[in-house]
Parts: sequence; C-alpha cells; structure tokens
Amino acid sequence: MSLAVNFTGSVDRDLLRRAKVIAAKSDTSINALFNAELRYLVETFESAEFSGNQNYKVLLDFSLGRTDDVTVMTTLGIDSAEDLFLLMVQARLPMPRLPTKTTDAMVATLHTLIP
Repeated sequence: MSLAVNFTGSVDRDLLRRAKVIAAKSDTSINALFNAELRYLVETFESAEFSGNQNYKVLLDFSLGRTDDVTVMTTLGIDSAEDLFLLMVQARLPMPRLPTKTTDAMVATLHTLIP
C-alpha cells in the first residue's frame, strides 16, 4: 500500500476552475481526478517502456510540445494529421497548445491581412 504525500504545483487558473466544475459534477475531488489521470499516464508510459514500445513516449513528447507534428508522423510512420489526432485520442493525451506569445503573434499577423 502506498503512502500519500503532499506536493506543491501550479496550474493555470482557468484550468483549475474548469476542473472544479468537473469534480463537482462527478461528485469527487480535484485530488481524485488528478491522481486518476496521473496514475493512467504513469502506468501507460511504464507499460509501453517495459514492452519496448516507444510510440507512447513519442506521443507524450508531442503532447508536451517537445517535438513537432511532422517529426512525430515521420517517427510513427503515419502520413496524415488525422491519424496523429486519432493516436493522441487513443493514448488519452491532449494535443499540444502553442505558447500564448506565438498565438498572439499569429492573431496580430491575421489582423494585418484584414483591410
């Protein structure tokens, strides 16, 4: 039996608000949601690593923004973004998000295109 330990972390304010809504609707706690998702991530990663399957690590690196979609698709031998999206869903990993600075720059560029 494992002993629970407390730790300190930070999370985006909006994400925490949304997680509280899910926890309330599910009659559970943020802690229980976090533990379930972290357990899934760790066990899936360890299982893939034990079996020698590096696909999950490649997808996790993509989800964390450590590598780009083209590299992932080449590494996994897939040729469409749709297939990559489906693999991410099957692995229960979120698609990476661009940094806010990059997104803001893209929006600014688009605004210059509008007359």
